Amino acid sequence: MDEIEAGFEKIMQKIEDMKKTDATLSEQVKAHDGELLGRMAAMAKPVVKSVGLNLLRIGKQDTKNELYDANYYTEKMIVLGKSDPAAFRPDDPSKKIADQFCVLSEKGKFYELMYSSDGFITDSYLNPIDPKSAIGVYGYDVMFMLYQGMHDYMKSEEELLSALEKVIGYIFATPRTT
Repeated sequence: MDEIEAGFEKIMQKIEDMKKTDATLSEQVKAHDGELLGRMAAMAKPVVKSVGLNLLRIGKQDTKNELYDANYYTEKMIVLGKSDPAAFRPDDPSKKIADQFCVLSEKGKFYELMYSSDGFITDSYLNPIDPKSAIGVYGYDVMFMLYQGMHDYMKSEEELLSALEKVIGYIFATPRTT
């Protein structure tokens, strides 16, 4: 029995040591999370440029709330998170924000995309935000969404390559003679 108790004590001590190390490592990660997100964004630029969307800059609304005469940002972006809207837009305090998103541009920059509407015109403001502040406002969701988006993109590329290899194999296969 003494051997079992001694082994159990060693396990419990190891668990306690791991908890202390875990807390230290977690704090180090949190201290540098903005840097990590910034590096992830820089690496994701080519993908954002190819799969990103041209988001609405300004547009008019008809009586059915359908947009017309829409004008879009030329730079492609991906949406990484949504937040409760701030009270007003930084560029015009008289405009109430209806929707607020964290986006990553094809240039690797983070923005808060803030939409306002007066019932006739929907327009937006692109507010630059640094990676650390993006995590502060939108939480770690932005980091997760960027990671998940790149992971999904990689999987779709793998599937596309696999399909192309099969097609090429079929095209160049030697015909069967029977």
